[in-house]
Order: sequence, then C-alpha cells, then structure tokens
Amino acid sequence: MKHLIRKCPACGAYSLSHECPKCNAATIDPHPPRYSPDDKYVRYRVAERYAEGDKDYK
Repeated sequence: MKHLIRKCPACGAYSLSHECPKCNAATIDPHPPRYSPDDKYVRYRVAERYAEGDKDYK
C-alpha cells in the first residue's frame, strides 16, 4: 500500500507532495515499515542503527 501523506523533517509540516510547500525541503514517508515476525533482514537494520550511533535503539 502506498502512503499519500508525507512529512517534512525540517519544519514538521505534512503535505501530499514530495517537496515541502513551506520550506522547499524534501519530504519523507512518516509511516513505519510493517512488522513481520519472519523478518529476514532485522539483524542488518539493527547493525546499521548501532553503527550510526543510535544508543536509544535496542
């Protein structure tokens, strides 16, 4: 399913476009990915987050 709503990480505004109408920054998809207990790639995401220095992620 494709999400239509997008969020600007710079100003926090929501929009339907790929560019923020307020500050012209690129918008992102604010929805988290779906959870699956059979996720084959979870160890790679955890390692990437840990390598980036995100200490809150466990």
